[in-house]
Amino acid sequence: MQKTAEPSFRQSVDLMFNRAVALMDLPAGLEEKIRVCNATYTVRFGVRLRGRVQTFTGYRSVHSEHMEPVKGGIRYAPEVNQDEVEALAALMTYKCALVEAPFGGSKGGLCIDPREWEEHELEQITRRFAYELIKRDLIHPAQNVPAPDMGTGEREMAWISDQYNRMNTADINSRACVTGKPINAGGIQGRVEATGRGVQYALREFFRHPEDMAAAGLTGSLDGKRIIVQGLGNVGYHAALFLSEEDGARITGIVERDGALHNPDGLNVRAVRDWIVRHGGVSDYPDATHSVDGAALLETECDILIPAALEGVITMENAPRIKAPLIIEAANGPVTAGADEILRARGTVIIPDMYANAGGVTVSYFEWVKNLSHIRFGRMQRRQEEARHELIVHELERLSADRGLGWELSPGFKEKYLRGADELELVRSGLDDTMRSAYQSMREVWHGRDDVEDLRTAAYLVSIGKVAASYRAKGL
Repeated sequence: MQKTAEPSFRQSVDLMFNRAVALMDLPAGLEEKIRVCNATYTVRFGVRLRGRVQTFTGYRSVHSEHMEPVKGGIRYAPEVNQDEVEALAALMTYKCALVEAPFGGSKGGLCIDPREWEEHELEQITRRFAYELIKRDLIHPAQNVPAPDMGTGEREMAWISDQYNRMNTADINSRACVTGKPINAGGIQGRVEATGRGVQYALREFFRHPEDMAAAGLTGSLDGKRIIVQGLGNVGYHAALFLSEEDGARITGIVERDGALHNPDGLNVRAVRDWIVRHGGVSDYPDATHSVDGAALLETECDILIPAALEGVITMENAPRIKAPLIIEAANGPVTAGADEILRARGTVIIPDMYANAGGVTVSYFEWVKNLSHIRFGRMQRRQEEARHELIVHELERLSADRGLGWELSPGFKEKYLRGADELELVRSGLDDTMRSAYQSMREVWHGRDDVEDLRTAAYLVSIGKVAASYRAKGL
């Protein structure tokens, strides 16, 4: 009997797309227009480093321009290739549509291991890559807006932003050419933590619905739930940190490049992260059991599994041994299409990547708006809010004193109530609202249609429907 081949990442995205559109009544031409990637630019450029010219290969893919600008991160990794970038660009299209961020989908990548280069060398490489994209309008505030992804962060975005400004000195909106920048370079409060925070808000929303919890065989709240996190990078770290410190969840397992840590009583996420920063991995961490075979920990009993690093970590080979009743995809494409079929047949509930990790693009949208409006969120209304709240508190205190009612405000209430919302609070509020609204749109389809059995199909139906509506409005 011939073994079924494992689908690639791009094939997985196409298979999941096809599964959804089979339940839709789209004209064949429009279906194909939404599925295909519009364009991919490949650049090979040289940078003189270490006494000779080093050649690098990079990509910028535009999947859909049903809305502009298009949006999507730039990743630095040695295994970056065109198929991967195009699949990620497609996911960005559907992700932006699902959370109602007014962007098309794009993605970029550079074939490089950033750990092999010094900071000044990475800056030269990044600036040259940015130059090649900027001069073709593949980085532009109104056409194509990158963001950080795996292997990149605030530092790289600041270099790209500065390079764009050098080449477009008269563009008043130049800072909006890229998001995920440092605060002092036009960034926004809460962007670094945004994807991890979005994972937390997604789980909170899931646990607000008893019917959804029942589908996964779970009860109660996040408090005390056993969570295994695969990848303690930016996304995995913040998701694990917030879930453990704010929601009372127990992070019982952490999988990293050099193995895994397990402690059924819960791991201190901050301590593990500090250890990784100092030692380069999780080996010899003192307060947990270390295993060299990190992948095996994915199969350990837990309540929630959070794959937060690479695509394709849950495959047809290991899916039958996954015991978690609930998986939330903090990474892009961590569950292959073949594994997805196996897990769904077993009743595992999967909160899909296009929704679960949309916190990053949501807060990037807020940053882009901030850059275009040229004003910090909260600057105009914060003190006015405080003044209005103060009027109410003073009037309550006056009434209590005049009528001898003896009212006393709760400790800390006055201080909290009088404080107007700053930028970080507004960003978190907007992200929370976005994650709640997007989840509601998915679960309405999930529970409202007899032919939709899972959240991933529901997410594709919602997002493809919105993209189709945009194309129809354009006259296609």
